Amino acid sequence: MRNVQQRSIDASADEIGALLERVATSDGHLWPAPAWPPLVLDAGLTPGSKGGHGPIRYSVSEREPGRRLRFVFDPALGLDGHHEFLVVAEGPDRCRLTHTILGTARGRMRVLWPLVIRWLHEALVHDLFDNIERAATNRVTHPNRWSPWVRLLRRLRKTSRRRG
Repeated sequence: MRNVQQRSIDASADEIGALLERVATSDGHLWPAPAWPPLVLDAGLTPGSKGGHGPIRYSVSEREPGRRLRFVFDPALGLDGHHEFLVVAEGPDRCRLTHTILGTARGRMRVLWPLVIRWLHEALVHDLFDNIERAATNRVTHPNRWSPWVRLLRRLRKTSRRRG
């Protein structure tokens, strides 16, 4: 599977890269919590650091400060592969922020990914992009809007947690 989410932002690659470096910090204003489970890594963005958000577990495998972060999925998740953020300059005051998942789904993830996880993942990533764009430019050109499917999945998740 390949899933790519991207956004061009009217800010330098250095500025967006510096913000990306803070995505796992406790100041909490970039990662879109509490709307989504918090991102927790046991050693920050240091390669080898383990953690994730909610049930999605992974570890930091590669880091080019301010440019690229790669995470390898925990094998128990049912996804063999990685996801990464990449910042690429599109000019002195504009860059593209990309999040890519490359992998193979196994077991129950073969059903969960296309029906549930993909849609929640894309909504989370675009909420994160909104926060990064807002931090860099004080505005969001095209704010993310959750689809009816994402809203339904979130409502079902919340209801099942209350019962559990």
